[in-house]
Order: sequence, then structure tokens, then C-alpha cells
Amino acid sequence: MASLLRSSLSFAAFDASSAEAFSHFFWKPLEPPKIGNSSLNLVRTSNARLRIRGSVEEKHTPARKASKEPFRLTREEEGQVLDPFQELEYRFKRFKRKNYVENLVDYQNLAERQSPKFMVIACADSRVCPSNILGFQPGESFTVRNVANLVPPFQHGASETSAALEFAVNSLEARKFYKSDMPNLMLQGTHKLHVENILIVGHSRCGGIQALMSMKDNADSRSFIKDWVSIGKSARLSTKAAAGNLSFEMQCRHCEKESINGSLLNLLTYPWIEKRVSEGTLSLHGGYYDFIDCTFEKWTLVYREGLEGGSKYAIKNRALWS
Repeated sequence: MASLLRSSLSFAAFDASSAEAFSHFFWKPLEPPKIGNSSLNLVRTSNARLRIRGSVEEKHTPARKASKEPFRLTREEEGQVLDPFQELEYRFKRFKRKNYVENLVDYQNLAERQSPKFMVIACADSRVCPSNILGFQPGESFTVRNVANLVPPFQHGASETSAALEFAVNSLEARKFYKSDMPNLMLQGTHKLHVENILIVGHSRCGGIQALMSMKDNADSRSFIKDWVSIGKSARLSTKAAAGNLSFEMQCRHCEKESINGSLLNLLTYPWIEKRVSEGTLSLHGGYYDFIDCTFEKWTLVYREGLEGGSKYAIKNRALWS
């Protein structure tokens, strides 16, 4: 299916344009904790413990400083291998102190309702976290991640991705309750707040796309990975036709972007998505994150009758963020 867009969705010409801005929360600095009327002064000691001046002492994992060394959850310290969950516990408690407590009203509102503007479909690759890359804050993005950020067509049947699409586009409800002590929670009631944008985020050096490009046409394998990435076979065929004379690495790079367009077209096979796109209440976007040089390409799929050349599909709002 992606081959239908080969000419109109070409990546050869790139017209950089202004990009939509993302909203951000700004956190206030954390005040020192208190017991009674006395402030607690936390002093880090050389043996990786936090000492509270007074009579109470708590063992704790030290805060991590910026380093050029690769990040690892499991580390050796004082000759012992630390439990990786000890680090996660520290991060969670730090999040609660510095984010949750300092913005309690915002998080209480989120506990009662969500109204994300975006649904993001991204790869499960650990290097590609949409909230990290694009700065999404809690409540801003309804996110699903899978191998190679693929969207199966409607005819494929049930999957976690199609279920997430149905929930975000059809069933997402924001419950609002009025509470006398929390007037910001507004009036009692329930109404639907659909997402307004679906963004598919692909990325460089995608292992799922490499598996797709490496597949043998007649291979008989019961691999879950191969069964899943075969959703992108049309992108593989288009890539072989357009870039078959290039190196395997360059073919994979071409397919990483081609598969995004294939998934954008697959979105339109869902009746409720096609209906809302036609009505202009839902927009479909592609994005490509290159973590080698930290750039992000963004484009929007146009779908309507009577476009130039008689096609229903076109690309607009191309942008390169670098």
C-alpha cells in the first residue's frame, strides 16, 4: 500500500517549516523536608549513604550525575552489585518529591480525567522514548509502543495497537467531578474527549525494520517477530524497487521511513479513523527520530478527494528539527 504514495510522499525534497510547539509544565524547586519545625539537611557521605543531621540515618542510593559513561541500572559500588530496583526506587521517590508533590493539583486533576491531544505510536526500542524526545508531560499523549512502530490494517484483526487505536479514537472518556475542596475539577459528568492527532514515530537503526528487510520470501518460521514485521511487506517491496542498488544499511534507512507512510495509510483502513480524518477532526502525522545526529523529521498526511494528480493522498507541513 505504501507504494501508492511513492511519488507524493517522497523524502528527496524537504521543505523545512515551522513546527507546532509542545506545551510543558515547569516544576518549582523542592523545599527542604521538615520534621516538626526543623529542616532536614541531607549530606552525602563518601560511602554512598545519605546522613540526616541528627539521630536518624537512612541508607540510600546516591543521585546520578551527568557522565559520558554508558548508563547502567546494575552497578558495582563498594565491591557489591546493587539491585537495579534500588535505583528505580530512588528515582520514583525523587519524582514524587520533586514533581508530584510540588504539582499536586495537576496530578489530582489527571487522576480524575485525561484529555490527551496526541496518540503516539512508537517503537519499543529502549532508545526511543516519545516523552523523553518530544517532552510529553503526563496527560498529553496516549501512547502505544510495538516492534518497528507498525500499524496493522483493520483487516488484520485484534492486536494491542488496534485496541489502543479504538480506545483513543472511539472510547476515550474524560470524567469530571465537582468537589468542594477542589474546584478545579469542574462539574460532575462524563463526556468524550477524542485525540486530535495520531503521530507515528519511526527511528534510525530500527531492529524491527532490519528483521523485515532480512526476511526470506519463502522462509517457514514460527517467529513472532517475523509474523509481526511482515505487516510492513509493502514498504519492503517499495524499498527494494527504489533503493535495491544501495547498501543494506541504506535500504533499511529508506524502509524505516517508507514503513511509516505505509502505517499512515493503514490507519485509514479503520472506518472510525477514516471518518474523522474526512471530517477534519483528526490529523495523521509521521515522524522520524535519528538518534545518531539527534534530528527529528515531521510530516502530515493529507487525505481527501481531488488532490493534484487525481490522488487521495499527499504530504504537507514537512519539517526538520535539528
